[in-house]
Amino acid sequence: MLDQRHPNIPSMQPPTDTNAYTLGSIGGHNIVIACLPKGQIGVVSAATVATNMVSTFPSIKIGLMVGIGGGVPSNKVRLGDVVVSSPTGTHPGVVQWDFGKAKEGGNFERTGSLNNPSTFLLAALTKLETAHEMEGSKIDEYVEELGRKFPKMASKYLRSEALRDVLFKADCAHVNMDDTSSEQDDEPDACQQCDKTKSKERKLREARIHFGLIASGSQVIKDGVFRDKLNQDLGGDVLCVEMEAAGLVTNFPCLIIRGICDYADSHKNKDWQEHAAAVAAALAKEFLGYIEPQIIEKEPPVVDILRDSKLNSLSVFTWHATAS
Repeated sequence: MLDQRHPNIPSMQPPTDTNAYTLGSIGGHNIVIACLPKGQIGVVSAATVATNMVSTFPSIKIGLMVGIGGGVPSNKVRLGDVVVSSPTGTHPGVVQWDFGKAKEGGNFERTGSLNNPSTFLLAALTKLETAHEMEGSKIDEYVEELGRKFPKMASKYLRSEALRDVLFKADCAHVNMDDTSSEQDDEPDACQQCDKTKSKERKLREARIHFGLIASGSQVIKDGVFRDKLNQDLGGDVLCVEMEAAGLVTNFPCLIIRGICDYADSHKNKDWQEHAAAVAAALAKEFLGYIEPQIIEKEPPVVDILRDSKLNSLSVFTWHATAS
């Protein structure tokens, strides 16, 4: 998705920083990309990667956490859609659903959440949303461009006709959910033994962009009943659940962008993961086009924001990681 690829500068990276970086530019912005280490997920890994990144690149102004997540279908979210964290009602863009304190009577008060994104990020988000309403999104254009630039990736990352969007009722458990074999996820129809009378195949359509609440936690959600209960507890506004956003600091100016690859139930598999990652990355590229480079130049670096809040990046990231 980069417009230009820049060479890495190994001398910039201290030995304590184990991240693997990709450098480049999009729309006049210099970009630093880092992924979680292979096989690692969750708030601890996200916190570590982000801590190292702002330490090695102290001029970073904003963060975009781009990846995949589970959709909450009661809010008209479908596989292949994209969810962007955005304040809604009384909630900020992201709520840490599994961080809080036990209250009298067996209740649980959630206290973990990210602050609202910076004003200039929200302004750019408004521009993006307005442009989508008037002209549509550029996601398909950017994903197709990805396929042309990297033909070997096309079969995985472009939407295939073989992909199916099947939604089961929340209380319909996957027949083989106790099977720990990873081969189950790679079968053409992993739900062939499931009760199809409790499912509905949703007609494929163009990807839609949803702006609203993301629930982040340190646990994988593979239960439709739990998913819907969590959504209800948070006011019915949850669009997506994921596992890394809660690893960011409270004052980190960022947006979370998630491509929807499953419904966070026991029927989840890997079929949509690559395409969901591609559409999320495409939206991130499109979003950056609505931020003028001269505007972002006026913003303070993340390290200064952390310093002004009297918290250094390491202590804050560590606090989030250990508290989870």
